[in-house]
Amino acid sequence: MDAKLTLKLDKEVIERAKRFARQHNTSLSKLVERYFDQITRQNEQGELTPFVRSLHGVASLPPGFNPKLVCFEHLLEKHSPKDEH
Repeated sequence: MDAKLTLKLDKEVIERAKRFARQHNTSLSKLVERYFDQITRQNEQGELTPFVRSLHGVASLPPGFNPKLVCFEHLLEKHSPKDEH
């Protein structure tokens, strides 16, 4: 069953993606669907796909990095009242 999804992306990225989709005779929606399917699909043993495994180690984080703390600090800053002087 299809459902609608709204994304906010960089305009240049969208234009490149549209060109890519046209060159490959597909729609932008199908292109995004295939990408999401590929990065989220797991085989029956619960292992990640080769594509997702290839992304392992792409980003390195500093020792002691706490993603929950970073998220909390971001949300606190984002939703705290701004001092307007």
